[in-house]
Amino acid sequence: MTRAQFEVVEDEQPNSAPAESDTSGALDVLLAIFSQKTAAALNGFYSLLTVASVFWLAFVIIPHDPSVQQLIGLGGYAAFVIAVNIIVRRK
Repeated sequence: MTRAQFEVVEDEQPNSAPAESDTSGALDVLLAIFSQKTAAALNGFYSLLTVASVFWLAFVIIPHDPSVQQLIGLGGYAAFVIAVNIIVRRK
């Protein structure tokens, strides 16, 4: 009789369900913390970006002998940015 040269051996499949549930729980906690910190950082970045835009416009407009309309527009924009930042900070 001929003997089979190869034999099929099935691998044992480890029980991975408890490990996945522990990992997913930890991952959920880390993602929640990360998203909270990201939201806080983006809120600060928004305020910084809007105030920086006011300063950038002032530094572009003022050195070139601005007209009254430009100064009024710049002041209105600055007041608008301050009002928006106050509203955003209240939330």
